[in-house]
Amino acid sequence: MEEKYLKILRDFKCHEKSLAESGVFNKDIHQKYKALKPFYILARELQKIDQELNEIKELKEDVEMRALYEEEASALKAKYEEVRRLLDEALSKSPFEGRPIMVEIRAGTGGKEAGLFAADLFKMYQKLAESVPLKIEVFSIHPIEIGGIKEVVFEASGDKAYFFFRFEGGVHRVQRVPLTEASGRIHTSSASVAVYPEPDEVEVNINPADLKIDTYRSSGKGGQHVNKTDSAVRITHTPTGIVASCQEERSQNQNKRKAMKMLQAKIYDKKQQIAREDRASVVRSQVGSAARSEKIRTYNFSQNRVTDHRIKFTLYNLEEFMEGKIEQMTQKLWEKLASTADF
Repeated sequence: MEEKYLKILRDFKCHEKSLAESGVFNKDIHQKYKALKPFYILARELQKIDQELNEIKELKEDVEMRALYEEEASALKAKYEEVRRLLDEALSKSPFEGRPIMVEIRAGTGGKEAGLFAADLFKMYQKLAESVPLKIEVFSIHPIEIGGIKEVVFEASGDKAYFFFRFEGGVHRVQRVPLTEASGRIHTSSASVAVYPEPDEVEVNINPADLKIDTYRSSGKGGQHVNKTDSAVRITHTPTGIVASCQEERSQNQNKRKAMKMLQAKIYDKKQQIAREDRASVVRSQVGSAARSEKIRTYNFSQNRVTDHRIKFTLYNLEEFMEGKIEQMTQKLWEKLASTADF
């Protein structure tokens, strides 16, 4: 048996032993035990088939029994391959499939042009959502002059949200002649995209005493309402310093609910990041790792090309790409990176 299957057996037995010996209920170990059980059942079945194959090998030495051995061995090997296929499929499926995804776009280096590019990325994802379809719900947006944005936070939900956004996290670089450039020179600027899987409530335990909640008046759209009501909400998780805010709804309670969802996703992401850094033995994904600070993709408008540097893949259809037609790139990312990413 391959080491990855043996590790499942060892880890499951270790969790099982810990639960049996512990005098108190350990929620963290119990969750790991429960999550690993479906994989353990299949890995244990593989182990049993492997043992049966070894046990009947002695039949091969007997000329009269050799035909029986070959028949049994052939059946067992076919069964082994089928169980292994099921286990590999189960292992490749992320627990985040089907869940909403939190996305945060921030203008990076490049001044006003970076803000324009951040807005273009947001529009690209909106157009993607219209065509897939996905539902996009804006939690927070900070527009700047000439149509750019400083930052935007939104939730993407739908069957394919995980598929399309899993590999979007990182620094996106643009090379083009900015609207703000009179001389027509090509500038390079950037925007960062952070992608957070939305956790189940049981996966993030937040003590209300650790929260600092501020309310303030919304700015931007909303007419007279934004100037008269302290409906915007900012929540700070004091142990980590993580902040989430929302001002898009007219109701303070609705804004608080959205800000809490955002906060939970960020805290969960931070927790996963620490766990990955502690292990330091796997290739880190772009979400929740140092790779967020690395350039992952370049959009070159003069050459009508978009290049993903992680997989060294280039498309010469940038105009279509910015219209939300990113599936070809996404599919290539899945083919190359799915086995190396934690999220």
